[in-house]
Order: sequence, then structure tokens, then C-alpha cells
Amino acid sequence: MNDTILLVEDDEKLSSLIADFLRSHNFNVKVESHGNRAIEFIEQNQPRAVILDVMLPGADGFTICRTVRPKYHGPILMLTSLSDEIDEIAGLENGADDYLSKPVKSHVLLAHLRALLRRIESDEPLQNQDKIINAGNIAINAQNRSVVCGGQEVHLTTAEYNLLWLLAERSGEVVSREELHRKTFKLEYDGTDRSIDLRISRLRRKLGDDPKLPYIIKTIRGEGYLLAI
Repeated sequence: MNDTILLVEDDEKLSSLIADFLRSHNFNVKVESHGNRAIEFIEQNQPRAVILDVMLPGADGFTICRTVRPKYHGPILMLTSLSDEIDEIAGLENGADDYLSKPVKSHVLLAHLRALLRRIESDEPLQNQDKIINAGNIAINAQNRSVVCGGQEVHLTTAEYNLLWLLAERSGEVVSREELHRKTFKLEYDGTDRSIDLRISRLRRKLGDDPKLPYIIKTIRGEGYLLAI
């Protein structure tokens, strides 16, 4: 990955304000206003992070996220125009790592971007990069960040992989939402954020877990989540 932050926003005034603000905090920013060109740039240049609007000419933000995710493992911060849970869920379901509702305050955007970069670049799981964790029919290899479930490789986003690793390291134990949120996002849990729950739901689908009666990642009501051995 290079050191560029790609800002995908077709509102020229807003994109200029955001880009100038980030540059004033020593980020190298590339602005793209068209969805199709954004896909091409992400796949060819692998930016350090992507800040992505939903409504764009050409491919929309959800399509961009879904298209690039198999090849791009950097953080994607999605900007939604409405404070609508459906938009937030759709962004996460398509592979976004975080979301903010517009209008967004510059310092809030900066804090979320920095938190995403800290999480991705510190990469806590790689502190044990020679380690392989086996939990039931799941094998998680920290060296190449691969996950195999039932003999089939499962493609996860960076956020999903790190969340699964955290659960796997404590396989058979309950891990609280607060701890998962803090270690995954490098931010304190406010008691209402559903990001962990949504990622757990997405992980279950990718691992072939039954969402109504999960047997791989279990919900322990009032406490957190448990990766069953």
C-alpha cells in the first residue's frame, strides 16, 4: 500500500474542505469524484485508506466497497448522507470498516480515520505471526492472515479477521462487547454502537454459522460473544 488517503466525494466544495483539513494534518490526499474511476484507483494503487461517500456518479459507494473488497485490505470509512441505520448496515455489510453520518465535523472524521489506521497498522494479531489457532473446524493462520473453515478458505476484511482472531485467542471464553470494541476500533464503547454486532453477524454468514442458532460464534446475553471450541 502507498501512503495516499483516497477521498471519494463528488461534492467539490466538501471534498476540498476535507482534503485541505487532512493535508493540514500531514496526510497525502487524492480526491476522486467518480465511482468507476475510484474502483480503478483503489485496485491499482492500494491507498493507505479510503474515505467513501455513498451517492456518487457511476458506481455508488456500496458498489465500490463490494467490488474492491476482495483485492483491497485497507480501511474504508464510509460517509452516509442520512443518519439511517439501513445505510450504516448496508455499508458494513458491503465491507466498510466504519461509517459516519454527514454532515461530519472535521475533527470527528480525523479521529475516526486515525483510529482506523492505528488498528490496521498496529495489527495486534501479527504480534504472534507464526501462530496458528484451531477452533473446531476453523484454522486461523496469523502469518498470512488466512482463515480456513471446513477445508474452505474464507475471505475476510481486515476488521473481520482481527475480530475473529480476538475471539479465537480466547476460544471457549466469553469476550465482552466492550473489550471487542476497544481492541477492534481503538475507541471506547459507548454502549449503543452496533458495529461489533453487525460484524459478528457478517462473520457468522461467512463461516456458515446458523444466524438463528449459531454454533460457532455464540451470543452470551448480557455478556458478549464466545467462539465455541
